Amino acid sequence: MTQILLQAPPPGGGTFQLVMLGGIVLVFWFFMIRPQAKKAKEQKKFIDTMQKGDKVVTIAGIHGVVNKVNEDNTIQLEVSPGSYLKIERSSISLEWSQAINK
Repeated sequence: MTQILLQAPPPGGGTFQLVMLGGIVLVFWFFMIRPQAKKAKEQKKFIDTMQKGDKVVTIAGIHGVVNKVNEDNTIQLEVSPGSYLKIERSSISLEWSQAINK
């Protein structure tokens, strides 16, 4: 006759799994969510402090100089002497604009 032995699960197994899950969430937040939020905060600050005479690059790659900052979240961008484009502030790239201003 075959005898089936029942064993109790090892003590503390559930706690270890809970700690590991918490660690994974913490690592995910630290390496993915936090840097993205920081970058978005810097982009917003850059857009809010933009002023006339700043050299900028749009996300489409258009280079120009800010000629006028409008109240309706748009700017007038001078792309060549006498040529102006009206664009949204949010279309200005922080990284590319910083690269040309170095």
